[in-house]
Amino acid sequence: MPLEELRALLARHARPDWTTAVDGVLISKVEREDPPAPSMSGTVLAVIAQGAKRLALGGRVYEYGAGQYLVASVDLPVTGHFTRADPERPALGFGMVLEPSAVAELLLQAGPGDAPRTGTGAPSGIAVSDAPPAMLDAVVRLLRLLDEPRDRAVLAPLIKREILWRLMTGEQGAAVRQLGLADSGLSHISRAVRWIREHYAEPFRVEDVARLSGMSVSAFYRNFQAVTAMSPIQFQKQIRLQEARLLLVNHPGDVTGVGHRVGYDNASQFSREYRRQFGEPPSRDAVRLRGAVRTPAGALT
Repeated sequence: MPLEELRALLARHARPDWTTAVDGVLISKVEREDPPAPSMSGTVLAVIAQGAKRLALGGRVYEYGAGQYLVASVDLPVTGHFTRADPERPALGFGMVLEPSAVAELLLQAGPGDAPRTGTGAPSGIAVSDAPPAMLDAVVRLLRLLDEPRDRAVLAPLIKREILWRLMTGEQGAAVRQLGLADSGLSHISRAVRWIREHYAEPFRVEDVARLSGMSVSAFYRNFQAVTAMSPIQFQKQIRLQEARLLLVNHPGDVTGVGHRVGYDNASQFSREYRRQFGEPPSRDAVRLRGAVRTPAGALT
């Protein structure tokens, strides 16, 4: 059974930093159920072989377990944790980074009618489905190459392309195909997401970001909500608070300064929104985080 071999390969090759000898391929092995933690999703395919994970994006909650996959087609602020994991039966997962250029190349090489038609509306930036046998088989063959260094350089890129093609032509393929189209609704929103992340500390008008994205205000707002499950202003707040949390690990005694650095002029508002997001005031949360070992950001959503 592909899932049984997949579990064995993941358990054998897991590293503490989740990296592998194949570029863009990650392996997770988690032995305990940690509290929900915020991170950026990255653009990634994540397959669960054992255990389960719960992920929240805005008001949406996604749960996926053994034999299922999650695809994130936009780098989004999420909160997630493994819900079934212990030392005797750890949660095991496979991840592969999705590159827009690789998607675009496959779309160009595909013959007429080989790939389903891609709609113009922006799909959700995150989706969950059952992994088809052909995808699991390709993932297993890719991980076998970790034991075959002589063949890895030649065969790994080919199998990664196969996995990507299975994903593009599968149940959640519409979102992945749009990732490779420069003028798709998803690509327009991805540009807006990137701009907000790069300018998160600055105030902005939705009208200006819509214009930068090449969309009308109404279309931009509708598509942004569809992809991120948040308004642009809510999205900016999520990024600000996540950046503040990272800064506070190194500057736990400068709550006011950190709040100002991420865009808050009012210290009490910053503390109030931080506590609402993370469950503790900034100073107390920073002390707890300094001794914690955090999962790599965006790894294996």
